[in-house]
Amino acid sequence: MAVSRRRFVTSVLAGSALATASTTELLSSMSSPAQAASPPGDVVGKVTVGYQGWFSAPGDGAPIGGWWHWGRDRFQPPSPANTTIVSWPDMREYTRTYPTAYPNLGNGQPATLFSSYDQQTVDTHFRWMQENGCDTAALQRFNPMGDEGPTRDAMTQKVRSAAERYNRKFYIMYDVTDWLTVQSEIKTDWTTKMAAHTASSAYARQNGKPVVCIWGFGFSEPSRPFTPGPCLEVINWFKAQGCYVIGGVPTWWRQGIEDSRPGFLDVYHAFHAISPWMVYRARTVEELDSYYNNVNVGDMADCAARGIDYLPCVMPGDLAGGHRKHGDFYWRHIYNMVRLGSQGLYVSMFDEYNEGNQIAKTSETQATTPAGASIRALDEDGVACSSDYYLRITADGGRMLKGQLALTAVRPTPPTLGTPPPASGNLAAGRPTSASSQGSGFPSGNAVDSNVGSYWESANGAFPQWWQVDLGASHQVNKLVLRLPASWGARTQTITVLGSVDGGSFATIAGASAFTFDPATGNTVTRTLTTTTARHIRLSIAGNTGWPAGQLAQVEVYAASGTTDNPPTAPSGLTVTGRTASSVSLAWTASTDDNGVTGYQVRQGGTVVSTVTGTTATVSGLSASTSYTFTVTARDAAGNTSAASNAVTATTDAPANADLARGRSTSESSHVQSYGSGNVVDGDANSYWESANNAFPQWVQVDLGATRTVGRVVLKLPPSSAWATRTQTLAVQGSTDGSSFGTLVGSAARTFDPSMGNQVSLSFTAAQSRYVRITVTGNTGWPAGQLAALEVYAS
Repeated sequence: MAVSRRRFVTSVLAGSALATASTTELLSSMSSPAQAASPPGDVVGKVTVGYQGWFSAPGDGAPIGGWWHWGRDRFQPPSPANTTIVSWPDMREYTRTYPTAYPNLGNGQPATLFSSYDQQTVDTHFRWMQENGCDTAALQRFNPMGDEGPTRDAMTQKVRSAAERYNRKFYIMYDVTDWLTVQSEIKTDWTTKMAAHTASSAYARQNGKPVVCIWGFGFSEPSRPFTPGPCLEVINWFKAQGCYVIGGVPTWWRQGIEDSRPGFLDVYHAFHAISPWMVYRARTVEELDSYYNNVNVGDMADCAARGIDYLPCVMPGDLAGGHRKHGDFYWRHIYNMVRLGSQGLYVSMFDEYNEGNQIAKTSETQATTPAGASIRALDEDGVACSSDYYLRITADGGRMLKGQLALTAVRPTPPTLGTPPPASGNLAAGRPTSASSQGSGFPSGNAVDSNVGSYWESANGAFPQWWQVDLGASHQVNKLVLRLPASWGARTQTITVLGSVDGGSFATIAGASAFTFDPATGNTVTRTLTTTTARHIRLSIAGNTGWPAGQLAQVEVYAASGTTDNPPTAPSGLTVTGRTASSVSLAWTASTDDNGVTGYQVRQGGTVVSTVTGTTATVSGLSASTSYTFTVTARDAAGNTSAASNAVTATTDAPANADLARGRSTSESSHVQSYGSGNVVDGDANSYWESANNAFPQWVQVDLGATRTVGRVVLKLPPSSAWATRTQTLAVQGSTDGSSFGTLVGSAARTFDPSMGNQVSLSFTAAQSRYVRITVTGNTGWPAGQLAALEVYAS
């Protein structure tokens, strides 16, 4: 079984290895002129997530058998003593689960796990991707020639089916770790197995070419002992197959130091795109910023100078290591790479529960984690986070990448959405918190973590300060209990209690008064409040006789008789009613509420993109020819938010008279050498498709991604005068399903003349088509079908 690639941790922090190389010097040393980045495709301009799909359990039918990747000994059930995981998945949405030897969960339920070999598991994961703006999945493929090969082969088909079902893209990401015979075997695997999957409409294409990633060339670890020559040969071989080749490269690839072997720069520069590894390289926001300034800026400049797409790795942080900072770490990483101008993002990883950097749904609290197993849940730093929190951050990060959300260093994604707290008891326990400031090691979440020994402390010497909690729903609040550590000396804090139903407009519940904390009474202060409807409770602190800062170890909030204002029901029947190149119109069935619905929020991922009072909305400012997924939530007068409606996905129209075929998926009857069908949509006038020789008829076609109005095609050959005049007999056909084609332009002789730019424009009666096919039955210049460009227009 392959050794994990992610356990290599460089010993040098960002910056130390670049003391003598400034960004200016790096740029001045580059002789090649800058080239434009690739146009948007299935990886450029998109969010890609790494997908392991490598979990198995006895009884799931997987050829490998046993508890694959769940336990060190796969023939024994996983347990605290036999485990390879450091995070626990949220198991609520899997229809088939498998019992383990872990202790019961904190809530007493049995501890079960999923199998990736179950199609329902993969479908669930790809549904989460669809709902949260994950455009493309990079399916990890380690050495398939060993005992795990048959299972990985089957997983590819399962991923393909899920991607097709949920309108996602996927591609093969080869990991060469411990694959010592990779140079020959990777070619065999591609030609005999994996290449067949590129026929799927869900297989990712960039610049019209099927995407392949090779991860691991140039890493300095003994498990990847390759020299530059064989690596370069493999890359060029895939390029000759007509593939767009991404390199998963070391962090320090450009310098050839630390995790990178020297002498590999030509190998790295041979890739169409570069994605440097970052997992375990940074643990704090400050370290991410150091990498941004000292590594990423120079990487981006190097790639831009050579026309290489830069697709950096971003990560949520190691949950087991306490790096996540309730989403702030992940958002900073995304923000840094978007402000850098990266062509796309590669998220590591979707389902990596083994190393704690997964974004897939994860156990929220110890109540849904095996008791006593020392596995951290998402609330590990005292801030309550819903299980889908890191998926929702990914959705917002994708919107920022695509320009649908303004560039912002402030995380816009709330840790929880629409989850009401318990109807009685301490309503603040474990809820999301915020503060005007906090000292190092004394975060606001300490005041709701049930540990009276931990506490929040504001910045010193600067009053007033405030602390607040989101109760998750509005309650008739009537009691407040504040605590400090029992061992502290007496002190008095001057505190005003405020409340809000929306988190924006606050009203005073109790005016400023002295809260005296006395160790003789347990350093606890209890106050009865005027019963007030509030979801957000804020404590504004104007002074403290014991320390020049606001201090709270525990805040408890109680409601009158446990009453609560219930959230509305979820909207239903969400449908797409219209679309343009820049907007999507939606309609849905109204929600109900005990006190009345006041409005609806249309969401893309976890971000609100439109707020309306009725049951229709139009979301504007979208990108043309782009797929978007929406849900709708309802709000009531108390500020409660409902659960989300069903999700719908819509692709915006292309801009007027834009080339509908540019960068789209293609297919063909045949091709020779490196002259594959992808060349007709890559925007390069000098690359071309050429069919098998002396075997007419031949055809090439493009998938426009959705059924569209088409009324004109432009066909081109290379403009070079070396391409002498020739006449090709051809027809234009269209189809909405890819199988039944109708004639758009009848077969006729079409002359390509270099004096006229070697192009032919054919207009026809507008028709609805998703697939446009050019069928060639003769060519006076060469015994094959030939096209450098197939452009499709609405008119």
